[in-house]
Amino acid sequence: MTRRQARAIERSAVADARRSRRAVAVAERRDSRTTSVGWSARRATAAVFGSIAAVGFLAASLAPVVGSQIAQASQDSAQSAYATAADEAQLFAASAKGGSLAALSTVSYEAELRTPTPTPEPEPEPEPAAIAEAPAEETSAEEEALPAPYQPPAPYSGGGAPAEWMAAAGIAEADWVYVDYIVSRESGWNPNATNPSSGACGLVQALPCSKVPGNGYDPVDNLRWGSGYAIGRYGSWANAYAFWTANHWW
Repeated sequence: MTRRQARAIERSAVADARRSRRAVAVAERRDSRTTSVGWSARRATAAVFGSIAAVGFLAASLAPVVGSQIAQASQDSAQSAYATAADEAQLFAASAKGGSLAALSTVSYEAELRTPTPTPEPEPEPEPAAIAEAPAEETSAEEEALPAPYQPPAPYSGGGAPAEWMAAAGIAEADWVYVDYIVSRESGWNPNATNPSSGACGLVQALPCSKVPGNGYDPVDNLRWGSGYAIGRYGSWANAYAFWTANHWW
């Protein structure tokens, strides 16, 4: 039975009740004019109560049906309203993004249950690898390439005289006077003279001592290096002498 049919039956029952009441009223008026008032009143009363009982029975039988129909109608209305709202939201989103209406046919109104993404556990930090120690007896290539440490020359003990040393060093006799002046003030003609603060060595106080080829304390090697220094720096022993007298060093 549909809701429309239930309502029609309910309206028909109400109309029957109204007709019964009117019939009772007419019967009462009619019976009041006749002598059979008691019988008519009883008949009318029975008719009224019968109509009321019929209406009550009909209402009791129709109540579950009508209630279920109303509940179903309310549920259908709520679902329709929800679907309409969802359609309007999808239409608005599609129009805002420039999409087509055909894409809305695949829209589902079921809620998706999303499982939260678990936070990854931090990875353990790697332990520092042990550094292998090289054997003590092995020598790296860099250590082998380093020059040997400087060894100071051995003191001179060969004897000789200044003239012999200057001649052996290849210094011209014309320059001996200049050489004698400078060497006398630098070392006092001591082949093993050493400056304790600067490390200059030999007759001409070569600095550093390692510049002298051979032995810095050898008088011939020291004078030969000094002659090249005087000529290369000052142009001659005479100019070296002039500089020394003016500055007291050369």
